[in-house]
Amino acid sequence: MTVEVALAMLQKEDRWLLQLRDEDPKIVAPGCWGLFGGHLEPGESALIAIQRELNEEIGWCPELLNFWFRHQDEQRIVHVFTGKLNEPLQQLQLLEGQDMTLASPEQIRCGRLWSRKLNQERPLASELSMLVNKLDEITQAD
Repeated sequence: MTVEVALAMLQKEDRWLLQLRDEDPKIVAPGCWGLFGGHLEPGESALIAIQRELNEEIGWCPELLNFWFRHQDEQRIVHVFTGKLNEPLQQLQLLEGQDMTLASPEQIRCGRLWSRKLNQERPLASELSMLVNKLDEITQAD
């Protein structure tokens, strides 16, 4: 059975909001930096799912989310949305995950980011690598 997830690339100026995932071995990419988002509930659209997930994970959702692309492999279907982060990072509530940060495309391309909360460097989730090459597309479109 294929799992469907919705993820958000939220942009503030020239930086992207990332989540340091929990250490739970039952989740995808535990302890790695990834995007906020999650699984679609039965009968739920990808847009409704990402709005719900953002509210559950950071207590906020942008008014406008744009569908960017869909990626499918043997295990899952990933719906990726973009949006503007209009709130200061300090205004968001981290309700899921260990940390969050705003990272530049250059920092993301390095494959590792520093966590201020953990005071250590952590790797990016492998799923984020498929998005790295697409970052320029969004940045140039704005």
